[in-house]
Amino acid sequence: MSDTEGMLREIEETGERLVRARSMVARRIIGQDDVVENTLIAILCGGHGLLVGVPGLAKTRLVETLGTVLGLDAHRIQFTPDLMPADILGAEVLETGADGSRAFRFIDGPIFCQLLLGDEINRASPRTQSALLQAMQEHEVSVAGQRRLLPRPFHVLATQNPIEQEGTYPLPEAQLDRFLLQIDVAYPDRASEREIILATTGVDDARAEPVFDADSLMATQKLIRRLPVGEAIVERILDLVRAARPGEADAHPAVTEAVSWGPGPRAAQALMLAIRARALIQGRLAPDMDDVAALAKPVLIHRMALGFAARAEGQTLDGLIGRLVEDVLRVEAAA
Repeated sequence: MSDTEGMLREIEETGERLVRARSMVARRIIGQDDVVENTLIAILCGGHGLLVGVPGLAKTRLVETLGTVLGLDAHRIQFTPDLMPADILGAEVLETGADGSRAFRFIDGPIFCQLLLGDEINRASPRTQSALLQAMQEHEVSVAGQRRLLPRPFHVLATQNPIEQEGTYPLPEAQLDRFLLQIDVAYPDRASEREIILATTGVDDARAEPVFDADSLMATQKLIRRLPVGEAIVERILDLVRAARPGEADAHPAVTEAVSWGPGPRAAQALMLAIRARALIQGRLAPDMDDVAALAKPVLIHRMALGFAARAEGQTLDGLIGRLVEDVLRVEAAA
């Protein structure tokens, strides 16, 4: 069997497994198809996701379900203002043995898992939030001068309430940039909400079953990096990211006027991976322009900030990114 045939068979088998995984998630998460897809994309790319939405939209339930379906060891941390870094990372304790000898022993914190749910992450102080920076980027933590590796794979899915801001601490730009995608969770439509109340207020609650395990998930993550991306798509990604960056020669005029800082190279990397994962989830062998358009907002929105004047005029990043995508698409189509 040639390498190409082997890869095609691997893509087909992985696609079938992803269909089963989404079916399992759908047992417990009704509607929210885009949210489920984007959260899966973040994990399949080996990255982290920031879920933004008001309380009661099943964000926590989604993460717990994904932990089961993907066969990952999952832990949950409820972020609060009094949470300390040691509550996340762990700490050394002094123990006295039966013979009277004393020695330090490290007790793992909840971060030592494969899927970490950071609930209401913006409620923790900046000092505590920063405890996640090294873990999210390097998949290791430093405690008491020693580097300790985290389990593989390691993913953070954090939730954030966009409305209630009292007693919260905005995430710093460096930490936002470490989230592959920002996933906005909206209210369900009427039909979905009707199905939700019927399914969740009875005696029985639907259960999910494992479809992946850690090894098969990491194999899928490697497969995604092997999927081909056309040269035109690569150029499109560069055009889009550079157009969103004020101060660049390629910047879009609306960005130059409204945006105070824009996405760095990590955004282009995230978009390159995410479009491959979306294509695989949807059963395609390679990504297309529609994938770039669909994932532009989740990749860019948390990596940009509007200036004061733009906010005062009522502009939004959502609308700006939509205009940016439309204009770049039109330029590409004309070319």
